[in-house]
Amino acid sequence: MLEALLKGFALGFILALSVGPVIFTVIKQSINNGHKGGFSFVAGVWISDIFLVVLSNVFTELMKELLEYKKLIGYLGSIFLLGLGIYYLFFKKIKLNKDSEGNEIKFKKRHFAQIFLSGFFINTLNPSVIIFWLVNATAFAVTHTLEQRIIIFTTCLLINIVADSAKVLLAGNLRKRLTVHNISIITKISGSILIFFAVALLYGIIFFSNKVK
Repeated sequence: MLEALLKGFALGFILALSVGPVIFTVIKQSINNGHKGGFSFVAGVWISDIFLVVLSNVFTELMKELLEYKKLIGYLGSIFLLGLGIYYLFFKKIKLNKDSEGNEIKFKKRHFAQIFLSGFFINTLNPSVIIFWLVNATAFAVTHTLEQRIIIFTTCLLINIVADSAKVLLAGNLRKRLTVHNISIITKISGSILIFFAVALLYGIIFFSNKVK
């Protein structure tokens, strides 16, 4: 029990401290749209992680088959990140969600849904995330019981949820001190970072494919 908890904590901290397109988009969403936007985005990431954890542990063979399409998933992921990055860098218009009296404008359901889906797809279409969950699920399946694996992955996901929530709250609070101009600069930086990850992912796929051949 204690061993499983410690392994879950360790795995959770590795995931929480990992650097990728998700962390930068969490910060951007929180700064642009406040706590609501940030939590909508990370909720999509959480659902994606839970979905992949369940698939990895219950349908290991299915996940292995998905890795056969790693190139396709990678291409889709890089195109998605590239499109999002270009949008943030060149086309995204920044405005604070406040009316003329300074009151915050309420989000509509479709806004929540759009941000939620972007979080879900950025995470799900990242081959490294699929590999992370599959490798750990396969490794623990050999040496741990089902009950122990439930504890490990539940603890890991909870640690990640707490870490993501802290990022959203900190970035959301920072938003109060920023002007539209500063938020616009942060959005463009975030777009550039997403484009960088898209190109890096695409390069990794092409380089790995050529190396295998």
